[in-house]
Amino acid sequence: MAVDVWFVVLPGVLALDLTGPAETFGLAGDAFRLHYIGPQPEVVSSIGLTLGGIAPLPDALPPGSLLVIPGVTDSSQHFATPEAEQVRRWLTRLQPAIHHQQLALLCICSGALMAARAGLLHQRQCTTHHDVIARLKQAAPDAQVKTNRIFVADRGIWTSAGITSGIDVSLHLISHLCGPHQALEVAREMVVWFRRAGDDPQLSPWLRYRNHLHPALHQAQDLLSSAPQQPWSVPALAQQVHVSARHLARLFQLHLGVTVRDYIEQLRLALAEQYLRQGLHGEQVALKAGFSSRRQWQRALLRVPANSPIVYDPPTG
Repeated sequence: MAVDVWFVVLPGVLALDLTGPAETFGLAGDAFRLHYIGPQPEVVSSIGLTLGGIAPLPDALPPGSLLVIPGVTDSSQHFATPEAEQVRRWLTRLQPAIHHQQLALLCICSGALMAARAGLLHQRQCTTHHDVIARLKQAAPDAQVKTNRIFVADRGIWTSAGITSGIDVSLHLISHLCGPHQALEVAREMVVWFRRAGDDPQLSPWLRYRNHLHPALHQAQDLLSSAPQQPWSVPALAQQVHVSARHLARLFQLHLGVTVRDYIEQLRLALAEQYLRQGLHGEQVALKAGFSSRRQWQRALLRVPANSPIVYDPPTG
C-alpha cells in the first residue's frame, strides 16, 4: 500500500529541502504518492523559481501519511508571515494525530522551527541546521535538541540538518517503511551514500557495506543478500559475477574491509535476529539462517567485536 507524502510549501521554501526528498521518495516508485500543499497556489522558492500547482491545506490527512515540512531561506522572515501563521495553526490541529503516531512527521532544516512553534516537538529528540540550533532550543525548550547530527528520529518524528541531509533522512525513511532493499536501490539510482546519524538506529549489514560504486561487488552483495543461508563459496560467487575468486576476495577487503566469509556471517546473524523476532528459537533459527548448528551460531556471535556498530541478540531456547 502506497504511503501518502504531503509537502508543506511556503514562500521562500529552500528548493533542495523540497526537491531532494521529493525526488528520493519519487524514485521509490509506487511505494509513495506525493502531494504539495500550502496556503498559496504559487510560491517563489529560494532560487527564484516559481512553484505552482500547490493544493490548499486539507482539513485532515489520512492515517499513515507522512507530513514533510521543508525549511525556508531566512526563516526569521518567511516564518513570520501570515501564510506561515496559517500553517502553524493548521499544524497545531494535527498535533494529536502526530503525537499518537497516526501521522509521521519529517522536518527538513529550519522546518523544525515551524514544528516547534506548533507544539509538535514536545519532549522529543530533534535537530536542525546548525545556524538555527539556538533558535530551535528557544522555540522548543522542553525538547531534547541534538547538535552535530545529520538527522534524529524519535517516535514517528524525524528532523534533519537540512539541504542534502534531507536526502539522507528520506533514504532512511524508505528503509524504515519499505525495507532496506528498496532504499538501497534508490540510493544507487541517485549515486549517493547512506550516512548514519548519531542517534539513529545502527544500519544493518544489508546497508552498511554499500557505500561504494563497484558494479561487480554490488552484484555479489545482491546475490548474497538474496539468500545468505545458502552454502556460498568464494569461487562459486566469483563465477556468477565474472571475476576470479582472488580478485573478488581483494574487492571485499578493499571496498568493504571484511572478508567474504565475514560478510556472509554478518548477513546470517542479521537473518537469525529477524527469525528471533518472529518467535523462532534455538536450532531452528540457526539452521534457517544458514548456520550448520546452534553452536556455530553462538561461535559467530562471539566473533562480533565489542565495538561493533550492530548489536545482535543472543540465541534463545
